[in-house]
Amino acid sequence: MAGIKSAKIALRKEMKDIISQLSAEEKQRQSRMVFERLCSLPQFQESKRISLYLSTKDEIDTIQILKYIFDKKKEVFVPRYKGKEMEMIKLLSMEDYETLPLTKWNIKQPNINELRQNALETGGLDLIILPGVAFTANGKRLGHGMGYYDKFLDLCIKTQQKRPHLIAVAFNEQLWQEIPTSENDVILDLVLTEK
Repeated sequence: MAGIKSAKIALRKEMKDIISQLSAEEKQRQSRMVFERLCSLPQFQESKRISLYLSTKDEIDTIQILKYIFDKKKEVFVPRYKGKEMEMIKLLSMEDYETLPLTKWNIKQPNINELRQNALETGGLDLIILPGVAFTANGKRLGHGMGYYDKFLDLCIKTQQKRPHLIAVAFNEQLWQEIPTSENDVILDLVLTEK
């Protein structure tokens, strides 16, 4: 187990260096291509209730995806972290998004004290669009190391009657042949890159 843990830490550091070398233009170009590929997926088109992470500068930009979800009159739920837990809560509009405060990690998120609809308490999710540090083509995911998504996915799969589609969006550089994973890491349905 210690070997897996240190391998994960080493890969996270290596990925941070690789992503930091991508230009802002290249990140935007790949984000656009991933957005177009995502929009054409039946899993995306058929989903009514979608969970989407709010991206940082070192991730596939999810703002286009967010706008598109609102344009298509689908419901969108975004992560809200409190302590060791993460919940998915409803975002109402692009205006709502614009006014969200920033966390200490520089990620927009609804205020902890604000009463909002929780996805798992109001009908669950059809699709979860996930971030991550590195992925394999067969759906393995290396997260940022806090375990938020692993815990949430576990709860989500246990709570819902129908398992949501799990799709990660990533830069080409984030796709690896093999990555260190442990038994509680959830396997994704699809890892979407430009390629």
